[in-house]
Amino acid sequence: MSDQSSVTDPQSPDRVEIPSPTDAEAVQASVQVALDAFDAATTLDELKTARLAHTGDKAPLTLANRAIGSLAKEDKATAGKTMGQARGRINQALAARTQVLEEEYAARMLVEETVDVTTAVRRRRVGARHPLSVLQERVSDIFIGMGWEIAEGPELESEWFNFDALNFLPDHPAREMQDTFFVEPAEAHLLLRTHTSPVQVRSMIERGAPVYVLCPGRTFRTDELDATHTPVFHQFEGLAIDRGLTMADLRGTLEYFARQMFGPEAEIRLRPNFFPFTEPSAEMDIWHPGAKGGPQWIEWGGCGMVHPNVLRAAGLDPEEFSGFAFGMGIERTLMFRNDVSDMRDMIEGDIRFSQHFGMEI
Repeated sequence: MSDQSSVTDPQSPDRVEIPSPTDAEAVQASVQVALDAFDAATTLDELKTARLAHTGDKAPLTLANRAIGSLAKEDKATAGKTMGQARGRINQALAARTQVLEEEYAARMLVEETVDVTTAVRRRRVGARHPLSVLQERVSDIFIGMGWEIAEGPELESEWFNFDALNFLPDHPAREMQDTFFVEPAEAHLLLRTHTSPVQVRSMIERGAPVYVLCPGRTFRTDELDATHTPVFHQFEGLAIDRGLTMADLRGTLEYFARQMFGPEAEIRLRPNFFPFTEPSAEMDIWHPGAKGGPQWIEWGGCGMVHPNVLRAAGLDPEEFSGFAFGMGIERTLMFRNDVSDMRDMIEGDIRFSQHFGMEI
């Protein structure tokens, strides 16, 4: 190869001209081509392309360096020196051009990505979930922690589930149009549920006994909207059916629940009352030490032992099973738990009302 200035790589589809490693002028010419390519690169990506073309595995100088092995022994020393000097110049030029382009890139990014910290920014107000939704989930979490299940049912309910199965007599005032939203035609016996108690009946029929369920949801009554009433409101009702349950189990459950909601100093008391679906029945008051105006007893909801007729309607034997039930309004709970004085604030859709409670995860 000592008598050749260049050779052609027969394996290359582009027929690359390879300088002879013993021809210093041909090697220097290839070096100059590489240096010109590096200088012509204006971005780091272009420099990378030039580097691969002139120093990669298929580059002319790389192939020429490999050809040294096939030279005569007396030519290898001269060729090695020539190729070593060539590769040194290329590496130095490549490093220098890389440094220049990196500095230019960094300077350009400083300009393009500059942020004026003195410019007023657009601020978005932090939103908040509605406190009724948050409170309903909080109550559900308490009972899930006790091993209970959450049960749901339809808001458009059968009159049998809403009244008959719950031991409401045919002439009970709650079954009149002035108290309940009935759906036409009347012979369909459909209504918007007045409480979530129908879910309790459905749970007993579907799950059998024993059963421990909490039934939260939306309910409807023909009340006028004012500070303490709304025609659409929310309840959470609990039902426990098992062998040997007594009023002591009911009281213990409600005491634990009250202290989870209002703190360890909260207490409850039960006052005799009447409900068609429980016997005996009680009105439950809570001692609220943090109430506005000072500690006081506040009526919270109703409770009692499940009436035998309700158990029979669900297909359960009252001689074998007993149970207790209770129910409270979520809106009412929010009112005295968070000092909300007007129920209309909860439904008017003013985002400022929800933001007052912040976010709870």
